[in-house]
Amino acid sequence: MPSPTIVPNWNYDEAVEAEAAEQLRNAMKGFGTDEAVIIECLMKYSTEQRIKIAETFKQAYGQDLIEELKGELGGDFEDTCVAMLTPSRLLDVKELNKSISGAGTDESTLVEIMCSRSNEEIEEIKELYEKEYECSLEDALMGDTGGYFGRLMRALVQGGRDTDDVDYTRVEEDAQKLFDAGAAQLGTEEAEINSILCVRSFDHLLDVFAKYEELSEGTSLEDAIKSETSADLQDGFLSIIQCAKNKQKYFATRLNKAMEGCGTDDSDLIRLIVSRSEIDLGDIKDEFQQLYEKSLEEAIESECGGDYKRMLLALVQGNH
Repeated sequence: MPSPTIVPNWNYDEAVEAEAAEQLRNAMKGFGTDEAVIIECLMKYSTEQRIKIAETFKQAYGQDLIEELKGELGGDFEDTCVAMLTPSRLLDVKELNKSISGAGTDESTLVEIMCSRSNEEIEEIKELYEKEYECSLEDALMGDTGGYFGRLMRALVQGGRDTDDVDYTRVEEDAQKLFDAGAAQLGTEEAEINSILCVRSFDHLLDVFAKYEELSEGTSLEDAIKSETSADLQDGFLSIIQCAKNKQKYFATRLNKAMEGCGTDDSDLIRLIVSRSEIDLGDIKDEFQQLYEKSLEEAIESECGGDYKRMLLALVQGNH
């Protein structure tokens, strides 16, 4: 079972909801803001409960909680609080739109979201995207990506990954197709790789990867893709393989990437921690520790500061 760090408050009722709304208002009322109260209040509840508190806040005080927080806070701390009050799939939608808006494209965020979400989540994302931006997600992606990477995005946005058990009669056939598409020929048949990685279930793909290694006499599909493809397409293919093998390890590597080198990609860091906190952040913490020989908390301590750091640490350490 996946291990979240943030779970619903089991003592939650209308009285608790009203009290939380009042605490948040008092934290922002008058001169100055009590950020410690905001952190303590938001991290005690699940996203669903926070959204209900925001509704109660509006009913009681005639003010929008998110707008009030935006008016009182700033920077990465504000962005984290807003993300915590945003439904999970709507957060995905906003992050996808941010990735393809303006000059340039944030392909790594597109890859992370599109490669790691389930069919049902992709369908919900598509519906919300069209409602929010009056444009289909597929059209938005096609308007901003091209070539083989664009084809990968188009395939993933269909949300058509198999959910059946492993089809053992097809495992060897798929492995042979992947081998023939890359290692066995000059050049790479990206479309053939696409058709298998974007459609087969993750359980099925695990068996295909093992069979591929047999056919290639010890070369993993990951190594073959690294040598046969490049740039965003390579990142997309590798992300699907890594999600199939160990999704929590994949997210641990994404967290490390957000914090390594000079500067921190705070947008990635916020999205990853907030979006996984109620799903499997406990497991991601364990994978991070094993991969990098330091805790996720230590990494955040060294990369972030102030109330922003305290909020991220609260989410990582959890409420149970």
